[in-house]
Amino acid sequence: MEYNFLDFLTLVGSLGLFLYGMKLMSEALQKIAGDNMRNILAKMTSNPVKGVFTGLLITVVIQSSSATTVMMVSFVNAGLLSLTESIGVIMGANIGTTITAWLISILGFKVDISIISLPLIGIGFPLLFSRTGRKKSWGEFIIGFAMLFLGLDFLKNSVPDIKSNPEILSFLTNYTSHGFGSHLIFLAIGTVLTIIIQSSSATMALTLVMCNNGWISFDIAAAMVLGENIGTAVTANIAAAVANVSAKRAARAHLIFNILGVMWVSLIFSFFLSAINSFIVKIGGISPYDSPLAIPIALSIFHSTFNIANTLIFIWFTKFIIAIVTKLVPQREEAEEFRLKYINTGLLSTAELSIHQAKKEILVYAQRVEKMFGYVEDMFHETNEKKFYKLYDRVEKYEGISDRMEEEIANYLTKISEGELSILGSKRIKAMLNVVTDIESVADSCYNLAKTLMRKKDKKVWFDTPLRENLDQMMVLTRKAIAEMQKNLDHGYKNIDISKAKDLEEKINRFRTKLKKDHLKSVEKQEYSYQTGIIYNDLYCECEKLADYAINVSEAIEEINH
Repeated sequence: MEYNFLDFLTLVGSLGLFLYGMKLMSEALQKIAGDNMRNILAKMTSNPVKGVFTGLLITVVIQSSSATTVMMVSFVNAGLLSLTESIGVIMGANIGTTITAWLISILGFKVDISIISLPLIGIGFPLLFSRTGRKKSWGEFIIGFAMLFLGLDFLKNSVPDIKSNPEILSFLTNYTSHGFGSHLIFLAIGTVLTIIIQSSSATMALTLVMCNNGWISFDIAAAMVLGENIGTAVTANIAAAVANVSAKRAARAHLIFNILGVMWVSLIFSFFLSAINSFIVKIGGISPYDSPLAIPIALSIFHSTFNIANTLIFIWFTKFIIAIVTKLVPQREEAEEFRLKYINTGLLSTAELSIHQAKKEILVYAQRVEKMFGYVEDMFHETNEKKFYKLYDRVEKYEGISDRMEEEIANYLTKISEGELSILGSKRIKAMLNVVTDIESVADSCYNLAKTLMRKKDKKVWFDTPLRENLDQMMVLTRKAIAEMQKNLDHGYKNIDISKAKDLEEKINRFRTKLKKDHLKSVEKQEYSYQTGIIYNDLYCECEKLADYAINVSEAIEEINH
């Protein structure tokens, strides 16, 4: 078996295609994640038992537990599923893959979804040119879905072809007589082979070849099957490499679930195998210890029994698994993801409670935008190039989060307004819609400031001390306007005093006017370049505009009391 550098590059390219497909699919899902999709997934995974059946069903249909778990990682990454909801689906996928194995044994065929990948791209490609944003997003989703499966297929075909050359594994027969140590060795071998081949089905086939050739016994083969269970979880973790914290946790949960399962069954390994052997003999079958021909059925029974038992045990320990993965993958401050905290996009509760939920969500929205402005301030003072670009990426990410939050909250408020509301309730809804729009405008201004600072960096523009001090002062005033907005939102929509916000508005306007006059004089005197002047003007004007939007929020809240 030859494996050269070109084969290695093909492997890397396959991995890249797989990861890009996952990323494209996830980002498209974020754009098209309307209420319907969110509600359907929420209903299908509303409790762990439903999640298990959902995972089982999907895996049986697409005949790949790896593909199911990767899709779940993508859904979590898109904010369509919570970590808790995804764990049940992942457990079901483990059971589903054993049913797939039985179907292949009985019916002798397996659906290869990668075959339809190119036709799917053919369907999705024209949608990319649609003028409708939603259709374009669906096109990206279809292409991402197709690329994911295509990449997964290429990945399987680009690894060293051990399956076609099983004789290279014949040396393993030397390690079968070490008792429990052999079980651990072959458990590790099963894990490694599945990681390399990227297919638990292929590793199972290899295991059966080794049994037929008399290289390994039934108990050793069962140990390899346990290793395959761990190895199959690696695909989801590869996919999660480009995903957010929640998706990484979902992938780790799959790995932890399988590892914990292997640990408990290893403690009763001999008893477990004896029970399966007794069952087969009792129903009139041949003992797998006596004939290699009986091993395939015995392994299928072992695999199915183990995964079903593992799910029945750990479905009650979902919170424990979540606690483990939360410690393993901590939430970094900058890794904030899009997910509504208080609003449930399913069925609405009473009007007043719904308004209260929306109010709390708007406060969270404003807090995120405030953090976004903090990143802009850091950009202005940052001299390290790497850190500067990292801050810009955060601002850009928050801009995307802001757009999606505005849409979700506005849609929710619109739904509330369609119900029975009091006069005060209607006023609140109207004010809240205005508030949401203005907060989004604050976010837009933050992004505009970041882009202007990026332009300053690209053009290698340098501000002298007076200009920097002026902009510092303007940003301090803008920060105060945002803080006042936050205070009024936190106070509630009644009896607020916006006199401080008004004073800040006047102060900012006066300072903007002063800077404009000084700027025109400096331009006349040619104290700095034309390019420097443009960027300087854009920055203090955008700050003033941002502060206006922040003050508009306070004014919108005050209108409720009139």
